[in-house]
Amino acid sequence: MELHVLKFAKIIVLRHDIAEVVIDENIVMNLAMVNEYHNFLISHLSAPFSLLINKINEYSYEFQAQLVIGNLPQIHAMAVVNYTRRSEITTHLLTTTTPRKKEWNISIFSQRSLALEWLENEQDKIIQQNAVLSPNEQIERMQ
Repeated sequence: MELHVLKFAKIIVLRHDIAEVVIDENIVMNLAMVNEYHNFLISHLSAPFSLLINKINEYSYEFQAQLVIGNLPQIHAMAVVNYTRRSEITTHLLTTTTPRKKEWNISIFSQRSLALEWLENEQDKIIQQNAVLSPNEQIERMQ
């Protein structure tokens, strides 16, 4: 387990293909932050990877950031842990009202342990699927 601190978040690499993301309190995520976040994920995780988004803090997104957050083809699944009803509603709005190039493989939880268990199962499934695919087929599947 490795802890990395960005100017606006903490990212814990739980294993080579799963990271936990904790955005700092009262942050307004902008496009530059999202780009830094995405670059971090690409450079520190093995694709396809999954994310545990731990919403222990309150934060928001600028509109442009909202449009691109989580749109990396390398992201296989996201588990979001909400601790308040408000957080649950904003997560639901982000996932259902923002246009995406590719539909998210996302699930919402109220307990971190259940979210992590779901992510590990999702990663195991994709690893098993990729074991029978050629490298070109694996790349195509991520896009």
